[in-house]
This record gives sequence, structure tokens and C-alpha cells, in this order.
Amino acid sequence: MAELASLVQRLEVAVGRLEAMSGPGDSAGGAVSVYVEAFDGIVSGPVAQYVSLSQKIGGDVQKHADMIKQAFSSQRQLLMTASSSQKPSDAVLTTLLQPVSKAIQQVQAFREQKRTSPHFNHLSAVSESVPALGWVAMVRLGMVVLNQQENKLFSNVVCMDKTHVDWVKAYVSIWTELQNYIKQHHTTGLTWSKSGPIASATAAPPCAPAGGCPPPPPPGPPPPPMDLSTSSSGGANSGDERNALFASINKGSDITKVLKHVSEDQKTHKNPALRGQSAPVRAGPKPFSSPTPRPAASPAPARTLPPVLELDGKKWKVENQEGAQNLVISDTELKQVVYAYKCNKSTLQVKGKINSITVDNCKKMGLVFDDVVGIVEIINCKDIKVQVIGKVPTISINKTDGCHVYLSEGSLSCEIVSAKSSEMNILVPKDGEFTELPVPEQFKTVWDGQKLVTTATEIAG
Repeated sequence: MAELASLVQRLEVAVGRLEAMSGPGDSAGGAVSVYVEAFDGIVSGPVAQYVSLSQKIGGDVQKHADMIKQAFSSQRQLLMTASSSQKPSDAVLTTLLQPVSKAIQQVQAFREQKRTSPHFNHLSAVSESVPALGWVAMVRLGMVVLNQQENKLFSNVVCMDKTHVDWVKAYVSIWTELQNYIKQHHTTGLTWSKSGPIASATAAPPCAPAGGCPPPPPPGPPPPPMDLSTSSSGGANSGDERNALFASINKGSDITKVLKHVSEDQKTHKNPALRGQSAPVRAGPKPFSSPTPRPAASPAPARTLPPVLELDGKKWKVENQEGAQNLVISDTELKQVVYAYKCNKSTLQVKGKINSITVDNCKKMGLVFDDVVGIVEIINCKDIKVQVIGKVPTISINKTDGCHVYLSEGSLSCEIVSAKSSEMNILVPKDGEFTELPVPEQFKTVWDGQKLVTTATEIAG
């Protein structure tokens, strides 16, 4: 069955290619562009194998694979447009990138909705790597394609039996082939045609079809008000019982006078015949009971602020962005600064030379910039990736957990200043590849007789 499903996938890709060659949107001469054909090879190869193995596993993994297949289909439409059209303006380009961006968001949202799934590890591996499809919006491939360490992590997470091992290998091979594809055909970003009309927003394919689970229903009505009449009557009865209890306690030693004397023939340890009989239990005063507590008030819903991308004086404000993979600031000046605040699962690209960049309280965000004459600051963030295209003198990392910095050939003299941060790695280019170097997190300080001397240490073992 797995071989048959794989054959069907390959036939579907072949039919799609034939339809594309007979319809509009092709490059000159009616033939598919060379890099579109190479991309079709990835779809008919590793992607088809991954979809086939996902169908074999079934359930949520199969549904997730269908979304990945749709994401690659949306990216192929974009490549077809680029192969026959010249590069448009940034506004039109953002519109053309929307189907790919929405497909990525759909894959990530499905994982969040399926946290109780038995295959949640599979969904997480796919969800955390699918942003690599955002390479079409980048200048260089740098940080968008998975590195080998991340691939090993995914393998350790989901490997259980042969089917799952093959599933991991097929999925990892998708990104390996995509990385090689980008290096061969799109080394400086998405390659556009040098002839033909300028691409327009109408050339964008329809948005990714809605899939996955519907949004959660709105919260129900608040609980009914508490009946106070029952509580007040119960409080009066418990007050009388409490008074009776205190009155009996205040008798002191006289309280024992009401106790009944037990004769020898009534003691169970001396009369075995009495042990099988159930002695009557005398009801005493009930303990004091507090009134029925009021139900806790439901917490107020979290306030969602609107996303912001605007120039305020000399400051570019990028705030409250959620899942925005195509944020671009292109019209920049040397005196301007960029401030990104509370952005989640988003990617920001800053073109030109600018004074400084600050990323504050952001999660899972990517930052790509050309040149900065001042400083780049990363503050109170989690899982941040920064790529330098040109030069920057200083990068400051404070109170951040997880930060990857990709340096360029011209920024190797950059100073990295860190404090109260963890999981920091600097990636240095070498022979067309990046070498990952960790930033020390543990230090040793000793007194040498005149001053304190601090050196980085490594944890043994």
C-alpha cells in the first residue's frame, strides 16, 4: 500500500507539471523554468515519500502531511510566477508571499490544537521546522534551513520503530534537499526573471484552503448567582449548635457527671458475645461549618493589541506581530532606529544602513539586516535568530534564552556582549558553510592577590 500511495503522489506531480506547461504562467517558450523543475524533483521525491509514510502512520500525522504538501504547492506557484515575471515592489511581493505564509501558520496552528495527540512529537518536529519555507522572503539562505543538530534532535524525539525511523529520514531529507536547491538556484534570494512583465498581485494564487480544526467556541455564560437564603438559614442553625458546644465545654469538671457508668457485663473485651453486636452511636453536636464559598470569578480574557509597523519620527515601530513571516523595512536612513516589541513567530528584514536595532520581549523571531552603525540589542527574548548581511560593530544579548547569531564575512570583528542569558551560539561562515560556536555561560572567579580574575569554564563530562 505504501508503494501504491507513493506512485499516486508521483503521478499527481507529473499531471500538475503537464497542466502547468499547457497553461499561462510559464517562462518564455512554454517550458517550465529549470529551477521549477528542480523544485518539482523535491516534491516528487522526499516530499512524496514523507506524505506516503505519513499516510501509513495515519491520524494527525497524515493531516499534517497534507498541510505540508499544500505549503509546497503554494511555494511552487510562487516559483512559477518568479520564473516568468520580473521582481515587483515590496507591497506586491508581500501579497504574493501570503499563501506560503498562511500555509506555514496553518501547520503551526494545527500542532497547537493537538497537544493531546499521541503523535504530538511528530507534529512538533514538523511545526518547528516548517518556517524554513520562508526562505523565499530572505536575502540569503543563512538561518532558514535546518542545521544538522536540529535534525538529530527531531530524530531523537520521534524515532520508535522502523516506520517512524523511515518517516524521520524522509522528513529530514526534505530540508537537506531544499538547502542544496537554494544554494544551487537561489544563492542571493529568490531568483526572478530578467524579462517579461513585472509580477502583479493578481498573479498570486488563492490563499491556502482552510483546514484543520475550527476555532474554539466562545466561553459560556457565567455561573448563576448564589442562593443566599439557604446560607442564612444554615448559618443560624450552626450558630445554635456552636453555642451548645461551648456551653458544655464551660462546665469544666462537671461535664463528666453526664457520662454513663459501664458495668463489667457491658464491656466487650470481657464479653465476646457482645463483639458481634453493633453498639448504638449517640449523635452529638455537629461541628461548626462555614457557609458555602462563592464560585471564583473567571479571569478576564487576555487583551490582544493590534499589530504595528510604522515610522514614528526617527523610530520604526514593529509591535504585537503574530506569525508574520514577511515583515520588511526598506526605506531606511542612517539616523533611524528600529524597535521590535512583543513579536511572536515572525521574521523581520531591515534593508539599508541604519543606526541601531532593539528586539525586546519577543519569542521565536528572526531578524535579518544589512548594516548597523551602532548596536543591535536583544533583551528579554526567547529563541531568537539574527543574521548579519553587512557589518555591525556590537551585538548585546541580555536576559535572553536561546539566541543564534549568523555573522557575515564583513562582521567577523563584531563584539558580542552577553549578560544573564543562556543557549547562545555564534555561527561563523567558513568555505560556504556556517561553523557553530557556543558562547560560555559559566565562569570562575579567583583572587590573584591584587584583583579578581574571571575566566570561562567548561562543565566536566
